[in-house]
Amino acid sequence: MSIEHFLDNSISSWMAGVGQHSDIVMSTRIRLARNLNGYRFPLAFTEDEAHKIDQSVSATLLDASDELDMQFSSIHIKDVSELSRQVLVEKHLISPKLANSPMTGSVLLSNDESVSVMVNEEDHIRIQCLFPGLQIQEAYAQADVLDRVLDKELPYAFDEQFGYLTSCPTNTGTGLRASVMMHLPALTMTKQMNRIVTIISRLGMVVRGIYGEGSEALGNVYQVSNQTTLGKSEEDILADLQSITEQIIQKEREARDALLKHSANTLEDRLYRSLGTLSFARIMATDEAARCLSDVRLGIDMGLIEDVDVSILNECMVFMQPGFLQKYAGTSLNTSERDMFRAKLLRERLQKEEKQKTKGEESE
Repeated sequence: MSIEHFLDNSISSWMAGVGQHSDIVMSTRIRLARNLNGYRFPLAFTEDEAHKIDQSVSATLLDASDELDMQFSSIHIKDVSELSRQVLVEKHLISPKLANSPMTGSVLLSNDESVSVMVNEEDHIRIQCLFPGLQIQEAYAQADVLDRVLDKELPYAFDEQFGYLTSCPTNTGTGLRASVMMHLPALTMTKQMNRIVTIISRLGMVVRGIYGEGSEALGNVYQVSNQTTLGKSEEDILADLQSITEQIIQKEREARDALLKHSANTLEDRLYRSLGTLSFARIMATDEAARCLSDVRLGIDMGLIEDVDVSILNECMVFMQPGFLQKYAGTSLNTSERDMFRAKLLRERLQKEEKQKTKGEESE
């Protein structure tokens, strides 16, 4: 499948707005870091080593398509434009690290984009599985199948005492990073997030923004993931994340109930004002668009706004990003041009949704 399939479609399977607790948990991600025995880590390897690793990993997965019942497309990072790389980052299919790597590297993507295997990122192999809603065990099971297929053909760098060896010591051990992407507007509005972040960090977890380490919580979207990979089993890491996630979900629900009980009119006014802004604004910066989309999503989840599909909002969160905007525009855009084009795309997408609903109602 050509790269255009992955670039032209802003919606991925993990954005479907389904799965357990999907009104709060947008997606679950499992990532396994692995390195091949006998090669230096990407921080120090040569271009020749990078090329050999890329060929070995890609060939193994492509040959195993029938065994995995999954078709992969291999995309060589050096063969795609800087803008295309940015779009792949915005869709969470590759990391900024891989997008900016000067060495030979690639990503193998499943057709539905739920599986992404990055080659020669920070480590030789990064297996990533993205599922909608809260599906920690399901996503891990998929990653484990891929891991076993690769391990059967390629010798991993493994130490009996330390576990899987990785470029960054914080990944050594299981090499497992499990995370959930959560929409937490009520906890943010009621100013509880700082306290929750502090508590979570004491429990060995970390809270980051929508694009992981170093990013901001755009649109009240946070990633909660394990911080420790050494000294704990995969089962314990997953169980801890499940438990903490369920507690945060409960706190978010309580905060939403409190907002409805004590300031329903003010809340509803804010949410509908945001819907109006998305529907009619002519200029929108990224942070304003994210805030408005967050408000409308909250309104949908609380049953206050009924005429918009939540999956449309997930799609909008992706295509409002700079890379996608310029991909759609077919040209480079400066900041002010992006703000105008972003507003235009958001208006058109919401109007398209409204027309489709009206047409469906008329045909009934």
